[in-house]
Amino acid sequence: MLDRIEALARERAAGWDGELIEMNGEADHCHFLLALPPHRPVSDFVNMLKTNTSRLLRRDFGPELAETYAESVLWSRSYCVISVGGAPLEVLKRYIEQQERPA
Repeated sequence: MLDRIEALARERAAGWDGELIEMNGEADHCHFLLALPPHRPVSDFVNMLKTNTSRLLRRDFGPELAETYAESVLWSRSYCVISVGGAPLEVLKRYIEQQERPA
């Protein structure tokens, strides 16, 4: 499922004239390192990504998700966005890569 989320996020970012630089996830959350143009609101991107991935993951992985999620809500309503204009890109990528991805 994380591979599918990554592919969808990569497609959506490109469609917004941006780039998904790095993505990884754990059992209960995902990290995305994105570059989006300044005229694209990050909140709109996150909301669109959550809506699209929820719909497509439920379609493609319905039985697997039903074991964990009783309701039709996949993502929580919250999210965290951090601007890192001065941080070295390699440090951020390494942080995301080191997340304990579920087997």
